[in-house]
Amino acid sequence: MRLQTKPNDTRPARDAWGEEPAVGARVLRRTLRFAACVVALAGLVGCSAGLAGHSPAAIRARGELVILTRNAPTSYYEEHDEPTGPEYDMARAFARYLGVKAKFVVLDSTAEILQALRAGRGDVAAAGLTRTRARRADFLFGPTYQQVRQQVVCRRGGKRPRSVADLPDTQLVVAADSSYVERLTALKRSYPKLRWRTDPERSSEELLEAVWRRTIECTVADSSIVAINRRYYPELIVAFDLTKPQPLAWAMPRTDRALQRAVDKWFAGYRRSGALAQTLNKYYGYIRLFNYVDTSVFLRRIRTRLPRFRAIFERAAHDAKLDWPLLAAQSYQESHWNPRAVSPTGVRGIMMLTLHTARELNVKSRLNARQSIFGGARYLAQLRARLPKSIREPDRTWFALAAYNIGLGHIRDARALARRLGRNPNRWSSVAQVMPLLARERYYRTLKHGYARGGEPVQYVNRIRNYRNLLQHHLAAAGSEPRMYGEVQSR
Repeated sequence: MRLQTKPNDTRPARDAWGEEPAVGARVLRRTLRFAACVVALAGLVGCSAGLAGHSPAAIRARGELVILTRNAPTSYYEEHDEPTGPEYDMARAFARYLGVKAKFVVLDSTAEILQALRAGRGDVAAAGLTRTRARRADFLFGPTYQQVRQQVVCRRGGKRPRSVADLPDTQLVVAADSSYVERLTALKRSYPKLRWRTDPERSSEELLEAVWRRTIECTVADSSIVAINRRYYPELIVAFDLTKPQPLAWAMPRTDRALQRAVDKWFAGYRRSGALAQTLNKYYGYIRLFNYVDTSVFLRRIRTRLPRFRAIFERAAHDAKLDWPLLAAQSYQESHWNPRAVSPTGVRGIMMLTLHTARELNVKSRLNARQSIFGGARYLAQLRARLPKSIREPDRTWFALAAYNIGLGHIRDARALARRLGRNPNRWSSVAQVMPLLARERYYRTLKHGYARGGEPVQYVNRIRNYRNLLQHHLAAAGSEPRMYGEVQSR
């Protein structure tokens, strides 16, 4: 078994619920470089014996909350040498609510996590765990924070079962000791010929890749995992749902109801404050945009078009203190990396600058790729600098991108409307819900800059986040880590 422990988090709390500014939508399926040690379970340093109690009082006396998790884009991973992930954000916030440090113990599989929790070697298991009937017999669970479906996933052009009745004729491989095994076992009572193979070595993410590589025909994975990974492997298809929506929740040792009550109370506040919605939007908000053709074309153009402009993006981003994959993603959204692109409204070039903006930026020719990229980077940096200091990263970058698309005046209107409607004007996820209202007369007639197609910048930002994420994954897989010049993620 591989154990990875991460340093305690000593950064200060932001508010009563442990909330702090989001660190960016950075859901990546990538190879993680952790310093791992392979040892027998009985010899794990600091884990060879159960913790001395898991109540909030015991945790405070110990000074740290021990969180069991796993490496996955839906739980915990590293990006640019910084830990991130939805479970990481939530667990760290809960630790701050308790007034202690967060210690993350990263294990290889759900089975190892549950085994360690059962042995008392952690306080909380935060790893995208489904709250199943069998697991409720062994553990306490916190509130539901997300709903997922188990989905049968195959590859385009290959085997495609339509229902459970077709599965006996399908090579089906699933992660061992998973909720999928529990579900398939229950279905076997009605479908005696149903069969599958469990893989104790590979995770759901790895099995999805195996389906894509055609080494197995089909697997089962949670819909949240599928949604992220089919963007990297666009030939994956969902054959059918194996379950109705199922709850994800944190698991805790069976003996500590005081900890369960503390988790329940904290989650209620975390949800009520909007922090839970912010976290889920941060990691999943842009993933719904999956389009097979668009994703396939983008991945192909990373290989065929981007190399011509990559050095320019890197230099321009460096000078403007931006993230070059973000700048490249924005350019793709604008022009599909076509330096001679022209729109019916008169904007043109690889960054689709207006004539007025180009003149202000001293861009002599908008059809010159170098001039356009440097001009667009300066313009985006200027917009970001003009935003109020109360807007923190990564929201600051999302607001700047929206302003690039629709204008800073409409962004100010949207923030004012968000404040009027009781939403947080400094969070992009909150303002994005308000933006479409700029097209409704009831609202826009009360705003300084009037009517705007407010839904467009929301889609614009989401698509850029999606392209950036796909590009970063491609670079990581190719062993070409993007150098980060900007502060898209907070520190």
